[in-house]
Amino acid sequence: MSFDAQAKMQLLFALRSKGVTDRAVLQAMEKTDRGAYVQGYFADRAYEDMPLPIACGQTISQPSVVGLMTQALQIAPRHKVLEVGTGSGYQAAILSHLARRVYTIDRHARLVRAARATFEAQGLANITAFAADGSHGLPEQAPFDRILVTAAAEDPPGPLLAQLKIGGIMVLPVGQSDTVQSLIRVTRDESGFHYEEMRPVRFVPLVEGLGQE
Repeated sequence: MSFDAQAKMQLLFALRSKGVTDRAVLQAMEKTDRGAYVQGYFADRAYEDMPLPIACGQTISQPSVVGLMTQALQIAPRHKVLEVGTGSGYQAAILSHLARRVYTIDRHARLVRAARATFEAQGLANITAFAADGSHGLPEQAPFDRILVTAAAEDPPGPLLAQLKIGGIMVLPVGQSDTVQSLIRVTRDESGFHYEEMRPVRFVPLVEGLGQE
């Protein structure tokens, strides 16, 4: 067994041990080579269960957290999903194996260009990536069955809540600093929005506006 194959197996074991038990999510993560989304100095750590720095001062999230967030969304094959915070593209790639269509937004055009190139190289044709202010969502494609936010806001942004379908689920980190954040699941029904606190997390902040090139 090659080093990469052994490292990938160890990563899948780590995912299960940390609560990622949904079979479809595990299969999607097994299909998604994290090594394709980690470049440069940290490439040899791609299969460790840890966050890693990427360009533009951002991070690629810890795989077990990615798995738990994906699992919490309860994605079905016909769903249309919005991701806010493309980053490396790793999370969107996993979503693409579970949903019919994935729209992903990032404020950094450099990251979006790199992610698009990786999606194309990986043959992921059901992802559309935009450089835009993610705090406003993507109203022209709304409503969405599922919304995933990979940056922390003080409160769930109103525009994103408005773009969630009745019966939809949004998962996002919420907190006032990078040291005190909680992962929240929001469900919407006919009576309004319902909030469930899941676990402590640490994410980069959700920033309004476009990043500098």
